[in-house]
Amino acid sequence: MWNEVDSCLKELIMAQKNELLSTGRRIVPEVTADDLLQPNDFPDLENHPEFRYEEGVLAGMETVRYALRALEKELV
Repeated sequence: MWNEVDSCLKELIMAQKNELLSTGRRIVPEVTADDLLQPNDFPDLENHPEFRYEEGVLAGMETVRYALRALEKELV
């Protein structure tokens, strides 16, 4: 079961990363996926509420994945 949950979360996270990149490119067309690791290099991204929202959604998804991995180690 854990593998299925992790696989599902992995897919959701990849989709959200794509959404974040798409949002970033609407704001700064030349931005790359690597650039999104340091959005503070792009003031237009840094201060854009939609970009920050999508970034927060991604961070939340990643946090859930890490928390479930930790829980799995405790229970197995």
